[in-house]
Amino acid sequence: MSVLLEVCVDSAEGLEAAIDGGAQRIELCSALDLGGLTPSKGLMALAAKAPVPVYAMIRPRAGDFVFDAASRDVMLADIDAARESGLAGVVLGASLPDGRLDFDLLAVLAKRADGMGWTLHRAFDLAPDPSSALEQAVELGFERILTSGQAAKATDGKAVLRRLVAQAEGRISIMAGSGITPVNVADVVIETGVREVHASCRHLVGCADEALVRFGFAARQEYRTDADIVHAMLGALKDLA
Repeated sequence: MSVLLEVCVDSAEGLEAAIDGGAQRIELCSALDLGGLTPSKGLMALAAKAPVPVYAMIRPRAGDFVFDAASRDVMLADIDAARESGLAGVVLGASLPDGRLDFDLLAVLAKRADGMGWTLHRAFDLAPDPSSALEQAVELGFERILTSGQAAKATDGKAVLRRLVAQAEGRISIMAGSGITPVNVADVVIETGVREVHASCRHLVGCADEALVRFGFAARQEYRTDADIVHAMLGALKDLA
């Protein structure tokens, strides 16, 4: 059983750690503590030199995934930046106010990303009917859906993940993400049948300097991508084989 590990990172240091640990694909973001936002052009340019495929998150702001025309234009420009940087793909998502996928906007974004790879991000987990959302993702041409099975953590969404894998029937990959660790990854894979997993592989490095926190320059707790956790995750996946 071969299972691919994608690691999400939001800094040059995180990128280096993920690669050193053996990550097989990178999701490149900024602000992972907000669920991931679009990375800078500079970070995209650096990541393009990585020895593994790198997909850039295209998300212009925190909060919901209901985007207006101005945000659409920002996302289109960010897709252009990812392409110009030489990245392998982009990570997209957009919702209507009721949580359904914004099919029309996703079609526009996907067309702009033609020739690159596309991942549908966890806006999918807000869809009221995941079965219909999966069919829309297939119709739009996405390679994969990143999902926790519509639960806060993938370990709590295993039943939905299993149903999605069965429905996908190889037409699109279901990638489990959110709360995946070396301890639980094997269980998630075995119980759901996913062949791709997504994780931050970060550890708590302690509290930031109090002055940085006081001035608003840092969060009180900091997390960093850890090459050893990436390696441990791969070891757990290798044992499945």
